[in-house]
Amino acid sequence: MVRAWGRGMNVTMFQYIKHSTANFGEQRAAQKMGIEVRSMGDGFTWRSKDLDQSADLARAQWEDSKEAILSGKYDVMVLDEFTYPMHYGWIETAEVIEVLKARPEMLHVIITGRNAPEELMEYADLVTEMNVVKHPYQQGIKAQPGIEF
Repeated sequence: MVRAWGRGMNVTMFQYIKHSTANFGEQRAAQKMGIEVRSMGDGFTWRSKDLDQSADLARAQWEDSKEAILSGKYDVMVLDEFTYPMHYGWIETAEVIEVLKARPEMLHVIITGRNAPEELMEYADLVTEMNVVKHPYQQGIKAQPGIEF
């Protein structure tokens, strides 16, 4: 995102888990750079009690994302933690792929999150997998501002 912005590209990010009132480091930096970040999640985790609300928010965010993808306004778009709504079956992977096929030719869409559907990975131009080898949380250290958020 920062690399694209530094090259004068029009960048936006849709966050699927982070709450609309969240104020994490990446959101603060994006605001200073003039990058629009749209957060519409409710902070759900695998321990959340009301996943119906999380699903509704994800579907609404997807509708906004589709419009932005097809608008021709952006060069780079990040769909942050977007694999989760597909993994849980809230958003159909086949529909996502169809929208991606219809996007403007030079739009780069970056999708983040774990458990990406196989069909999405097959369609993608680039797939990167990150695995934790060692993390401070494993030693009982809580998430740190500027590092994990």
